[in-house]
Amino acid sequence: MRYVSRWIAVWLLAMASVQAAECPRIVSQSPYLTLAIEWLGQGECIVGVSRYDTFKPALPRTGGVMDPDAKAIAALKPALVIGSDMTDEAVFAAAVPKGAKAVRMGGFNSMFEVESMLEDLSLLIQSPEGGKVSSFRRGWFTRAKNTGARGERVLLLTACSGTPYSYGRKHVLGDLFYAAGFNVVEEDVRVRAVRAGEAVPDLAALIAKTQPDIVFTFNRAADTECQVVLEAKGFKLIALDGDKFLNPGHRMIDGLDDVTRIMRAQRTQ
Repeated sequence: MRYVSRWIAVWLLAMASVQAAECPRIVSQSPYLTLAIEWLGQGECIVGVSRYDTFKPALPRTGGVMDPDAKAIAALKPALVIGSDMTDEAVFAAAVPKGAKAVRMGGFNSMFEVESMLEDLSLLIQSPEGGKVSSFRRGWFTRAKNTGARGERVLLLTACSGTPYSYGRKHVLGDLFYAAGFNVVEEDVRVRAVRAGEAVPDLAALIAKTQPDIVFTFNRAADTECQVVLEAKGFKLIALDGDKFLNPGHRMIDGLDDVTRIMRAQRTQ
């Protein structure tokens, strides 16, 4: 009996060691990466997140996406510090403690980049659920080809009050909607800030310039956020859930499902 008990204790210790080895201490410096790590089954490995992260409210904060806090990160003794490639490379490297691996990820330029980000991330964090990436690749592409879009001219907007931003084909949002059968009117643009002093000073000028059939807005706040757009005429205004589109990753499939339902409903009206 003593032998059996000892064997069980050794086995449990071995399993705990294996689990620890498969769960590196991770600092996630961008919310979209936190979501992706969680989806890939390693959310419990995250020990710190950026100040903008709402997905892990109980965890220590480690600075911003662009200005990581080296002292806060070092205190967590991470094995991996993962951030966005929008962070300056030198700034990011300087914030990572000696002995930890520093990796910057993409995902905001195209859907291919989203696929690559998820694939690379699954390997980096030793994900037990890496097979999800192939399913995501098939899933988003299949849905994009079946939205019911017929080449409608679309404008993609966020933050319709304050400073609006328009997203073109050189951004992942534009790439996604182009793949989904829409004509994204901001063809040569990645992200355009619409404000005084810029080439396009306000939304009225942007709409006059681009002549969209549909304006899609990506909202995270109240419906009144895009009240200003409602005054415009000659196009359809469709509000989408920004949480499904603005963090590159698996939730985009849910967003495409929403677009498909909306477009099919429009056909029956």
